[in-house]
Amino acid sequence: MTEPASRSPVPRLFPRDGTPAWRNLEIVGWKPSFIRDFYYLVLAVPWPVLLLCFAGAYLLVNTFFGVLYALFGGVANMPPGSFTDGFFFSVETMGTIGYGEMSPQSRFAHVLVTAESMTSLLGLAVVTGLVFAKFSRPRARVIFSDVAVIAPRNGVPTLMFRVANERANHIVEAQLRVTMLAWETTLEGDRLRKMSDLLLTRNQSSAFILSWTALHPITPDSPLSGSTPESLASAGVEILVTLTGLDGTLSQVIHARHSYVAEEIRWNERFADIIEVAPDGKRRVHYDRFHRTEPLPPRLPPVT
Repeated sequence: MTEPASRSPVPRLFPRDGTPAWRNLEIVGWKPSFIRDFYYLVLAVPWPVLLLCFAGAYLLVNTFFGVLYALFGGVANMPPGSFTDGFFFSVETMGTIGYGEMSPQSRFAHVLVTAESMTSLLGLAVVTGLVFAKFSRPRARVIFSDVAVIAPRNGVPTLMFRVANERANHIVEAQLRVTMLAWETTLEGDRLRKMSDLLLTRNQSSAFILSWTALHPITPDSPLSGSTPESLASAGVEILVTLTGLDGTLSQVIHARHSYVAEEIRWNERFADIIEVAPDGKRRVHYDRFHRTEPLPPRLPPVT
């Protein structure tokens, strides 16, 4: 029995660690626009980074107004030049707390309070909208096997990999699409990245609940026909897998993706069984065996 393969150093189009694909690309002649893509970038960053940015912006704005209150004064019961009192007065103004100990007196202080109140209202509206949009985005909890295998299935060499729904709820009308990327040299000598669809014996499941083993028969019409481990590696093959479906609980479309490079395709091995029937009649799923593969039994001919 073999364990999951280690991560390959081969560059991927879709990194497995969740890193955005564009981070593996070096684009020349293109200028990113933070302002135009602000909404997209906020939704794409992880929650800890987003919360840290919000906290930093909050402290920065209050520091700015706190410095102005300390420099120009005009706030009752605030010692002249006190940045600490100016900062906390700014926090109370932005939060509309109003404890009553400090209040604006001069015209300029009233102008600052007005500007800060407008900033607070706009900032609260923006942050509320962004947090709600990010929080309400549906996320699929779908796992893919660490490796794919090529082994005989009904006498036909077959590419196989596993998919599982970690939430164990219904993903309605789940669909799998598999595409192979490989370098190809044209007759003119141009080296291009070619995309070929790999057809599955079943690419749709009306109710994806537990696990699903995807099968691609390597027939003479398959893009993998005649392939060997060496040919897949030399062509820089990457197999992209995309799953889409409707979450039965949220009634929203979800998607997940994964990829396999040549070093993560195991030949003449099969996946260990993970489903069994318990004595009480219930199905028992062993996710601790989900990524495991084992050699073919001697009775099965190997794929050559």
